[in-house]
Amino acid sequence: MARNKLIGDPVDISMYANQFSYLARPLTRELATNFDAAVIGLPFDLATTGRAGTRSGPTAIRQASSNLGWEGRRWPWTFDAFKYLKVADYGDLDFVPGDAQDLNAEIAKHVNHIIESKTTLISMGGDHYLTLPLLKAHAKHYGKMALVHFDAHTDTYPNANEAEVDHGSMFHFAPKQGLIDPDHSIQLGIRTEYRPEAHDFKVIDAAAVNDMPADAVAASIIERVGNLPVYLTFDIDCLDPAYAPGTGTPVVGGLTTDKVLKIIRGLKDVNIVGFDLVEVNPAYDNANITALAGATIMLEFLYILAHQKRTTVTHA
Repeated sequence: MARNKLIGDPVDISMYANQFSYLARPLTRELATNFDAAVIGLPFDLATTGRAGTRSGPTAIRQASSNLGWEGRRWPWTFDAFKYLKVADYGDLDFVPGDAQDLNAEIAKHVNHIIESKTTLISMGGDHYLTLPLLKAHAKHYGKMALVHFDAHTDTYPNANEAEVDHGSMFHFAPKQGLIDPDHSIQLGIRTEYRPEAHDFKVIDAAAVNDMPADAVAASIIERVGNLPVYLTFDIDCLDPAYAPGTGTPVVGGLTTDKVLKIIRGLKDVNIVGFDLVEVNPAYDNANITALAGATIMLEFLYILAHQKRTTVTHA
């Protein structure tokens, strides 16, 4: 079996040797060679209000992705995504420990570089605070976006000090800052207290999502976002703790991985311009269940990108 490559296309990857990157993709920040997508790690959890430890999430997801590295297509897709996509692992961002403003500056700089390289960004957290600076960086290029938000919590809870942001208040601030249009945004899987009158997001709570067919949920998302560019954020605690025990604020009654994967596949023709997956906390995980779920949901998004590129090539 050929050795893994750190720069260049991986071939015949080993499942466990030298697993430094997501799915053993090239570990590089040189994006001028026309990468379609870049995976980036954001090991930050200083905005956590529950159990800390999500700074270790990106490493756990990369390691778990070794179980997804089999050659060929991923069921139930009918093609191999990596015959159409060139994907890089950009590595983790380095920032001054304890300095959220330095993190914000690093995100702004590197995300701008990635998007200007015409590369779609897939971010791994870290806690959910990260979505706010990620939205700011994407809005610079795409303008106001629709938000598709999978979570157990709405994260619209204002703090007593309006200047403070934690991982439960990003979507209180994002509409105020003109980053997303709440009238075209939707939250799915919510199962904690929220006040519908406090925000303009459409909410399909966990009980409703669990009772609806996946294609009906996807149709509701598509109808809601309209023609806006879409940013998709996935908090792993959207999943029931049976499917994602390794997270800081687990809430029972959540979604299954099967339901989530089906919903995401239903968005295959939506113009999703950015994606993040957050709140994987390996210190509380069992048998890498949560990290594997995160790695798999990210791969499903890559298949959406591959489907869209494949469709464009076919119709050209």
